[in-house]
Amino acid sequence: MALPLAYNVRSLRVRWQANVLAMLGIGLVVSVFVTVMAMASGFRFALRKTGRADNAIVTEKGSQSELTSGIRVDDANQVAVDSRVARAPDGQPLASPEIVVVANLERRSDGEPTNVLFRGVTHRAFAVRGGIRIIQGRSFTPGLYEIIVGQRIQERMRGLNLGDKVKIQKRDWQVVGVFASEGSGFESEIWGDADVMAAAFGRAGWYQTVVLRLGDPAMLAGFAKELEHSPRMQVDMKQERQYYDEQAGTVVGLLSALAVFVSLIMGIGAVFGAMNTMYAIVAARTREIATLRALGFSRASILFSFAVESVFLALAGGALGCLLALPANGVTGATVSNFSELAFAFRVTLRALAAGMIFAGSMGLAGGLLPAVRAARLPITSALREA
Repeated sequence: MALPLAYNVRSLRVRWQANVLAMLGIGLVVSVFVTVMAMASGFRFALRKTGRADNAIVTEKGSQSELTSGIRVDDANQVAVDSRVARAPDGQPLASPEIVVVANLERRSDGEPTNVLFRGVTHRAFAVRGGIRIIQGRSFTPGLYEIIVGQRIQERMRGLNLGDKVKIQKRDWQVVGVFASEGSGFESEIWGDADVMAAAFGRAGWYQTVVLRLGDPAMLAGFAKELEHSPRMQVDMKQERQYYDEQAGTVVGLLSALAVFVSLIMGIGAVFGAMNTMYAIVAARTREIATLRALGFSRASILFSFAVESVFLALAGGALGCLLALPANGVTGATVSNFSELAFAFRVTLRALAAGMIFAGSMGLAGGLLPAVRAARLPITSALREA
């Protein structure tokens, strides 16, 4: 015969002070867990949005990032005019040869210097990359020392307001616009004219990457294999989204491991807290347990009842923790990627919330199992004497 759930609900209400403390402990652990998972999710989203499924990116063979890549201008032009590259309405190939370097700027928060990605592009990049829109000012003028800045890096760095001049490579670059890119990593970059940057940074004759819009994405594998075996060019081609996913992999793995490690350490404390609470509940309900056994309820039903009570308590704490983590959604954070600062928005996803609730339930089960076993094993006669 199973115990009714109403019995557990009434018991939780009677001993609400101890239960609230246990819920708060579990809630705080879940809140930290979900917040760190939101950080990892936001970082992955920012880099994933940086790439398109119908774009390919060409880098130097063996390079670990755009910064360490180098492609000769002649090779970049040869790849760009391939028939498999899509054409714009004006008949020109949708190809964006780009220069990628880092510039040292000061953070608004503490004035400390940090690296920011500086990308030299042509105006064709806006069509190839997609999703880039000017939200303040205008785009840079080719041939001039003008730059546009991503909205997230503008929020984090000093001297990037509209009209400001930034000294980079002993040149004054004027901020003429601010752009958004649907939450992608480009919002942490500064863009300027590729030809001007090539001269200023000593990159004449070289690009770091070439981004191509493919006429048919299914042609990517064949195109990449052909370039791989080219005796003239030492380049690799990958789908753009896959490339940035791989760039994100290490950092996302570290953030996820951090979430598990921190939450595990805190979770052990929460489990012991829940265990103490449940042991106290068992001790206070010795007479009730004896009466239930005398009424014919089996050990298994009492074990199950107390385990359910512990899990229910933990899930309530988990729900509280998820609510505490929700305000983190959209908060801007930053980490180092590609040797430069990448700003991104935390994303509290349904997956993170579900993982938080599962984690809470696991803590409740771990913390309530031993007290439940003790309750189930209490002999009727000795339990009545203790009462």
